[in-house]
Amino acid sequence: MTQPATARAEVAGAQVDVVALAAIRATREAMVRRGRQELPCVLGVPIAGETVGGEVFDGETEAAIFPGDLPDDPDELLRADYRFRESVSSPKNADFRSLRVRPPVLELTENGVAALPHIRLDRALQFLIGDWLV
Repeated sequence: MTQPATARAEVAGAQVDVVALAAIRATREAMVRRGRQELPCVLGVPIAGETVGGEVFDGETEAAIFPGDLPDDPDELLRADYRFRESVSSPKNADFRSLRVRPPVLELTENGVAALPHIRLDRALQFLIGDWLV
């Protein structure tokens, strides 16, 4: 998705780096056993009032949510003739909402500094302002 813009920026002489990141990581991955099957799930504490499958969350209890399966080739999702599951007849009927989850509880490091988990925020900051910190 970013390739055309990246190519234009590089031709103009800009240094480009693309990275998936999150300022605060509110979930983590886990494998959950359901019967004989193991499902890759997302663990987190849904915000009070969020609902999944008729279950309303209280904002305190951690939940494991199976986000669903993706096709083997993610590019299939972008094709005009992509076939949705039987329960979803077209993109208009698909439910693409994501579950809102709370940030994790703030914990202090050994030095007494508050630290929240993140996803590659340090790498993004190094790329953006790292040369100013030397």
